[in-house]
Amino acid sequence: MRFGAHLPLMDFGGNPYSLDHLLAYTTTAAELGFGAIAVNDHLIFAVPWLDGPVALAAVTACSGTMTLATTVALSVVRGPVPLAKTLGAIDRLSGGRLRVAVGPGSSPDDYAAVGIPFAERWARFDETVGALRALWRPAAPPFTGRYYSTEGVALSPAPVQPPPIWIASWGSDAGLRRVARLGDGWLASAYNTTPDLFARAHGDLRGHLVAAGKDADAFPNALATMWCYITDDRGEAERVLRERVLPTVHRPEETLRERLPIGPPEPFAEKLTAFAAAGVKEVFVWPVADEVEQLRRFWNDVRPLVGH
Repeated sequence: MRFGAHLPLMDFGGNPYSLDHLLAYTTTAAELGFGAIAVNDHLIFAVPWLDGPVALAAVTACSGTMTLATTVALSVVRGPVPLAKTLGAIDRLSGGRLRVAVGPGSSPDDYAAVGIPFAERWARFDETVGALRALWRPAAPPFTGRYYSTEGVALSPAPVQPPPIWIASWGSDAGLRRVARLGDGWLASAYNTTPDLFARAHGDLRGHLVAAGKDADAFPNALATMWCYITDDRGEAERVLRERVLPTVHRPEETLRERLPIGPPEPFAEKLTAFAAAGVKEVFVWPVADEVEQLRRFWNDVRPLVGH
């Protein structure tokens, strides 16, 4: 199992939102050996949320050889041409290290902010994937759909290479079929699944991939948004859950207690081992407090305990 780290863009309370903090976090992740640094995407959210593509560009120079990832980028909300331009520049400036996961997003507020009907998100989303691929492949035919067309649009400079496009899905049958049809990889969500649920979805995806003529064994996946906090102090774990996570993550308390690793290293490692056995190939962790030190604790105290 490989490990990546989310940039701390979401305010769980006390987030400094400074460039120095993001640079220190990214430098620490690179020095420890994390394989990727990732950003999530919202325009409007219940708590402050730093812009993902801007933050990713800001830390590129100190990211070492890590993959730069979106987990996810809102391709409908941002629009395929602006998104292709921005992410293409990040790929070029990073020397071709970008991996793009896209999703329609689940927030009506993001859509209202840009004047796009929320009900159109799925039909538009499918088209944005084709448009992004056409925009990043100058020699490819243009994409023309109901909502978007790349006819006559040439973005230059092009990325170093067309970034792989992964599709985000929580694991529904429709979502997994979309992953198999459109994706170069599958991005799942840690707080929307369990090892058992992932294993079932992964099995279903393999069938859809075979039907789509793709190599199911070689098809990559990752589990994003593993919000976490490592501590042996039960009282501290309870405070972090109640004061930082519950007010900002809109899921039932019982679900978050079950799915998010907030507490000692050993149960965190057991959870990751179960996900590895279920077929998860990569996990993105996101500390909800004391982010730089928590990266160190994960790497030194949790990672060595994970069975692969």
